[in-house]
Amino acid sequence: MLDRTLEHLAALVSFDTRNPPRAIDTGGIFDYLCGQLPGFRIEVADHGDGAVSMLAVRGSPRRLFNVHLDTVPDSPHWSADPFTLRVGEGRATGLGACDIKGAAAGLVAAAQGTRGDAAFLFTSDEEANDARCIAAFLARALPFDEVIVAEPTGCQAVLAHRGISAVRMRFRGEAGHASGAGALEASAVHRAMRWGTRALDFAASQDHQRFGGLTGLRFNVGRVEGGIKANVIAPEAEVRFGFRPLPSQDLDALHAGFRQMAAPGELEEYEETFRGPPLPAGGVAGAEERRLQARDLADALGLPVGNAVDFWTEASLFSQAGMTAIVFGPGDIAQAHTADEWVALDQLQAYADAVARILDARP
Repeated sequence: MLDRTLEHLAALVSFDTRNPPRAIDTGGIFDYLCGQLPGFRIEVADHGDGAVSMLAVRGSPRRLFNVHLDTVPDSPHWSADPFTLRVGEGRATGLGACDIKGAAAGLVAAAQGTRGDAAFLFTSDEEANDARCIAAFLARALPFDEVIVAEPTGCQAVLAHRGISAVRMRFRGEAGHASGAGALEASAVHRAMRWGTRALDFAASQDHQRFGGLTGLRFNVGRVEGGIKANVIAPEAEVRFGFRPLPSQDLDALHAGFRQMAAPGELEEYEETFRGPPLPAGGVAGAEERRLQARDLADALGLPVGNAVDFWTEASLFSQAGMTAIVFGPGDIAQAHTADEWVALDQLQAYADAVARILDARP
């Protein structure tokens, strides 16, 4: 199984699916996958801007495997061609080998070695923060109850992770000479800084919150810009921040709180630019029940259960749609998005073997 997985991985790595620049089309890597899955009913759809999905179904499965094929861009720090797989010293090195073409290769190898019902959804827009592929899939209301989403989890089933939200705020000020008595209150930059202090204090106050091994609220002010020069009261300022809540925390309530931390009349815009729900979905009341359902699924499939994680995955989108979702894949997240990205060979072997066992299992 490992030899076959590595053959597929070498082929998958050779295709340029960097995202950005969102230049992926329905040929290339999708033509390759279509050719490797005889006996599957295959649908390939182009959702625009490099978002392509491929649904491959054999038999009448109720469980879906999902894996994204796009990668982050490479960098000048790679020691060799990122599109040529290198195997040695117990690892396979190549762009996307860990995140997460290794899983895609394992799925294909497992499918070729089994006959059971199977459903695979390959997508190409996960790295774009623009989940068109999965949104289009979920809109079809297909008869799948469970999903196993491939991300680097060390071949352990992850049942929970944080949500994620990104925000752009614009503060208004009153332009004037900085020598004026009202400069402290009138500056948009000062208003943004006061908001930031309140927001940071609030985030620190959430350290007591707990869910499934996760603690507290992750919060980051990523960018602040505004003003003209040192002797001019800033007429405007922009803040970009993000936060990652626990599954038991209410995203909308958190947004309302952050918005209200600005004094009346100071805030010109508050725009959420990206939202990813936590895993499991279900909110304050239902998250724990959904987590236990996912644990039952992992136990039934014989998958070792790992710790909840801080990074976000598209498994939460399936969970939000009502499916029981777990995250399970080869590799370590520490190797993802790095120069000379690699995945351990024993992880590839373990993943392909687990998928083959699941596909061959009888209900």
